[in-house]
Amino acid sequence: MKVDILAFGAHPDDIELACAGTLLKHKDLGFTYGICDLTQGELGTRGSAELRLEEAENAKNILGAAFRVNLGLKDGFFEINEEAIKKVASVIRKYKPDIVLANAVSDRHPDHGRAAKLVSESCFYSGLVKISTAEDGIEQFPWRPKAVYHYIQDRNLKSDFCVDITPYMEKKIEAILAFSSQFKTDEKDGIQTPISGEQFYQFLYAKARAYGRDINVDFAEGFTVNRTIGVNNLYDLI
Repeated sequence: MKVDILAFGAHPDDIELACAGTLLKHKDLGFTYGICDLTQGELGTRGSAELRLEEAENAKNILGAAFRVNLGLKDGFFEINEEAIKKVASVIRKYKPDIVLANAVSDRHPDHGRAAKLVSESCFYSGLVKISTAEDGIEQFPWRPKAVYHYIQDRNLKSDFCVDITPYMEKKIEAILAFSSQFKTDEKDGIQTPISGEQFYQFLYAKARAYGRDINVDFAEGFTVNRTIGVNNLYDLI
C-alpha cells in the first residue's frame, strides 16, 4: 500500500496534537496518509501502554488514516542506531510516502527532538541500495521520500510555513480527546499533569490561533524544514 503522506510520532498522540488538522485537510484534498508511532508511550504518567494503543486506534478512525502502526521502540530510551533506523526505513519502504511528517526538531520532551533526527536520517538511509530491510521475509526496495517536514509541538518555534486548519480545528480536538487517559479534564482522582486540565485546551487553541495569525487565518499548524523548499513560481507562495 502506497500512501502520499506518512506521519511519524515519538508517542501515540503526538500526531493528533501537532498535525492532525493538516492531515484532515489533505484527506479532503484527496491525498492518502498513514501514521507510525515509534513507541507505545509507556512512560506516560497516566494510562498504560495497552490503553494508549486502544486510544490510538480510536484516534486513527476519527482521522480516517489508512493505517496506524507502532514500532515498539522503548519510550524515553530509544536510540538512533542501526536497529532503529532499519525499523523506520522498513516502514518507509513499505508505504512509499512522497512526504514524511516528523516530530519537532527541538522540544520540551527529549524524545521529540531525538525522534525528529531518527526519522529524518531514516528517510535518507531508506534510499540507499546497500541497506537491506525486509517485510515478512521479503526483501524491500529502496525508497526515499521527496520531503520531510517537522511539525511544531509544545515549544514555540519559528515556522518555515503554516497550514490553514480552520475548518478542521474541532475535528482535531476530537481526535486528541480520543486519548482520554491523557487529556480527560473531569477526572478528580488520579495524578494531574500539565496536559490533563482545562488550561491545556486553552493552550491548544491559543497556539493554533498564534500560527493562524501569521498567515491571516483563524487556526493553523506550523512546520519547519531542514532543506530549502522549491516552488514553481512566486504565486505558489500566495
